[in-house]
Amino acid sequence: MCARRRRSRIREPVQVYLDRPDRELLEQVVAKAGLSKAEVLRRGLRRMAEHVLTERPPGSSLEALLGALGDDPSIPEDLAARHDDYVYGAPADDVADPD
Repeated sequence: MCARRRRSRIREPVQVYLDRPDRELLEQVVAKAGLSKAEVLRRGLRRMAEHVLTERPPGSSLEALLGALGDDPSIPEDLAARHDDYVYGAPADDVADPD
């Protein structure tokens, strides 16, 4: 029984590359929670799995999208209202008639 218990404790190493803001965020969470980086990442994975792997009603993913762009000052304030203009370009006011 002891050998069985030992085998279940074997963990697989995973390498993760983080950009500077994510690395700083990880360091802040580690310091505040008093947990190892690995434990913070494991708990984050489990929390995300709760949201991603469970059946939810249509439209429930909107919560995950809110704030997804962050607070970058270059994001236009009218992005929601004029999203097509930003994706496809603003329509020309003076479209010449080919005829």
